[in-house]
Amino acid sequence: MICTIQEISKMLGGNTIFENLSLSIKTGDRLGIVGRNGTGKTTLFKLIARIEDMDKGSIHFKKGTKIGYLAQIPIYSEEITGYDVLNSAFQTLNELQKKMKELEEKLSTSNPEDMEKILQTYGDVQEEFTNLGGYVMESELDKVIQGLQLSNFVSQSFSSLSGGEQTKIMLGKLLLTKPDLLLLDEPTNHLDLFAVEWLEEYLVTYAGTVVIISHDRYFLDQVVTKVADLEEGELTLYHGNYSSFIVEKEERLMREFQEYEEQQKKIKKMREAIKRLKIWANEAVPPNAGLHRQARNMERALERMEKVRKPLVDPKKMNLSFEAAPRSGKEVVVMEEVCKSFDAKLLLQDANLHVYWKDRIAIVGRNGTGKSTILNLLRGEIPVDKGAARLGSNVRVGFLSQHFHIADPKARLIDVFRSEVNVFEGDARHILAKFMFYGPDVFKRVSDLSGGERMRLRLAQLMHQDINLLMLDEPTNHLDIDSREVLEDAMEDFQGTILAVSHDRYFLNKLFPRTAWLDQGELTTFEGPYEWARAKWEELQATNPPTKIMEIKETAKLTQTKIKQDQPVEEQIAALELEIEKIVSQIELENDWENYERLLETKKQQEQQLEKLLEKWMENDD
Repeated sequence: MICTIQEISKMLGGNTIFENLSLSIKTGDRLGIVGRNGTGKTTLFKLIARIEDMDKGSIHFKKGTKIGYLAQIPIYSEEITGYDVLNSAFQTLNELQKKMKELEEKLSTSNPEDMEKILQTYGDVQEEFTNLGGYVMESELDKVIQGLQLSNFVSQSFSSLSGGEQTKIMLGKLLLTKPDLLLLDEPTNHLDLFAVEWLEEYLVTYAGTVVIISHDRYFLDQVVTKVADLEEGELTLYHGNYSSFIVEKEERLMREFQEYEEQQKKIKKMREAIKRLKIWANEAVPPNAGLHRQARNMERALERMEKVRKPLVDPKKMNLSFEAAPRSGKEVVVMEEVCKSFDAKLLLQDANLHVYWKDRIAIVGRNGTGKSTILNLLRGEIPVDKGAARLGSNVRVGFLSQHFHIADPKARLIDVFRSEVNVFEGDARHILAKFMFYGPDVFKRVSDLSGGERMRLRLAQLMHQDINLLMLDEPTNHLDIDSREVLEDAMEDFQGTILAVSHDRYFLNKLFPRTAWLDQGELTTFEGPYEWARAKWEELQATNPPTKIMEIKETAKLTQTKIKQDQPVEEQIAALELEIEKIVSQIELENDWENYERLLETKKQQEQQLEKLLEKWMENDD
């Protein structure tokens, strides 16, 4: 056992989170902890990581266990880059490397009698450096940078990065420290599909023990071999991945429910028998003491009986159902030859997309490729640079964003709900109860709501609006597994059209028979769900060179042609020199190694052309 949790209890704000909770984690386990939001999963992690203290019980670790947990994001000074933060995972190795350099300098200046002693010390330090993996340190760093796709911002100041980028850097650092016990709380948040797949492969082959809190069902299926279900303060351990856990849990609940029903029947019979014995004893003349004694004995037996607790077969869930709205025209979404750039970044290049009535289509791709931009273009939030992006006739849009902004953060939840759904307060409370906002919860300030609660509030608003097109931007973010399943059921029953951006592969495969793949400005539509589309997209990548490479080469050719035909030699030289200066500036700022290589190649071509022009100019001068 690497970690043994023995009968721990914890209270927060006067509420018992869990009581007498026990769990044993074995070395090499891949354990997933699941449960609804608010059951105490993160609190359990904080107790294991010794960030918080338990009220009762104990947690024991195998001697020398190094624990890794991504808690609060630390604050670094301006000069510390993302790369510096990642590199700090190798503190011991960096110190050894520094020591080796110092010894190398001493060797170059030392006299012969001291050299043997210095060489001996150097050998010992080098051996320790090698044993700790010093010579693979750079490749490990590069593997994490490429895998988690940090290259675009890793060289920037850490303090200037967004919250999501900082979280990705800290996750990278955590993986590089290679702790014996790795605690990951929602590690797939902020990661795109490719980074999630890389993380899956990394964790499956990880040498230590991994414990994961996640609502990503597909991720859990790929990584974990055990599942601990935290429900109503109790932890139940299942062997297998998430899918097998669902089957086993259902079977266990059915068994427990049958045991409960049988015991309830037995208790009912015993109570009826006690009642009859007492009546008979009292009706006898004189009253029968023997029958009274029998009744008392039976009552004692009933008190001593260990009662089977009624299992939670159907826990409280959201009650989602969309109101029927008039149908839209046949064409719901039309994008034709759309181009869109922000500054120098091209997001869409001649993109086409046609969505028809009752279509279910998902837009997928890497982070930052412009998936959410497509939704904003269609809703008229931002203009297109070229082409046409419009909605069809009689389309009524319901939009669910991953960023739910409220004009007044101090506003009460019920008031925000009623600002979009015109109902009386009593009706509003009844509706919100279906979305798990009970009693005084409806008077919470919106600023105090968790991410999951904000998402539930927005869903409550959407369910009671006259819509026939659902536009969803990462709708499963912040929702627990139960809430995701309810959302999926409601979407299956929805009688309109759905266009969604998501990186939840379980959600994508279950609901969307069409997939639009966005990569390097190109939007390719596949007539199949995510898994099928992924395979087809990879086939296309293997047969066709990436558009971005072609575009860079074509741009270089166009520049050269224009300079040759339209300008005198002196002006051509000046223009090329300016062009080369620009490329040099780009090279210095470029973080993506593929772009770096392409820019170097372009620079080389421009320099060769410049040499030819200079030769031509010299000949003309002569």
